[in-house]
Amino acid sequence: MSLVDIRGLSACYGDFQALFDMTCEVGEGETIAIIGANGAGKSTFLKAIAGVVPAPSEAILFDGKPIGGLRSMELVARGIALVPEGRCLFASLSVEENLLMGAYAKRPGEWSLAKVYGVFPRLRERRHQSATTLSGGEQQMVAIGRALMSNPRLLMCDEISLGLAPSVIANIYQALGPLKGRHMAMLIVEQDIHQAVSFSDRLYCFQEGRVSLTGQSTAVTHAQISSAYFGA
Repeated sequence: MSLVDIRGLSACYGDFQALFDMTCEVGEGETIAIIGANGAGKSTFLKAIAGVVPAPSEAILFDGKPIGGLRSMELVARGIALVPEGRCLFASLSVEENLLMGAYAKRPGEWSLAKVYGVFPRLRERRHQSATTLSGGEQQMVAIGRALMSNPRLLMCDEISLGLAPSVIANIYQALGPLKGRHMAMLIVEQDIHQAVSFSDRLYCFQEGRVSLTGQSTAVTHAQISSAYFGA
């Protein structure tokens, strides 16, 4: 059984429909990349799974149970964590306080402050510093670390590389690499296609709210991605 099984997911913002009858599966311990142009529905897709955007109950199954439309706090308690685009850190809190906010659901598991600092050693050095005074890359580490503190079974990251230097992006993905294929699946929206392909097991390309391509990341060709991405 898939950890996440999505069938016929549609989502709207008022009168605007962002997703059309989407289908997707994420297996236990699998890393999935989602690519596509701006406005393709990538962020909306993650938000629907995370309970930020309304979704029909039966359209999203998590561990075989319908979760569409549940509140975000309920989904975190079940093991779903979202690293949102823009990070959304608490400006009034320190790095360590931001990380501790991720543990409010008190889910049992392996993640602790010590383990997050082991993955991102720079955060230990800045743990008493206001989180929003850090560099963009360090703030992204805090956002990821905060999500890990909830001990998720599914970690969703929206635009990890947005606005970051290539060397910083490489460092973040290098830190995430050892987490793949263990007790946690990953669903990553990524604008850097090369990074998406090299880091993931499978990928989905979205175009105008629909799946335009899916396959094993090592098997899809550049031409297939280009066609699916731009609709050529």
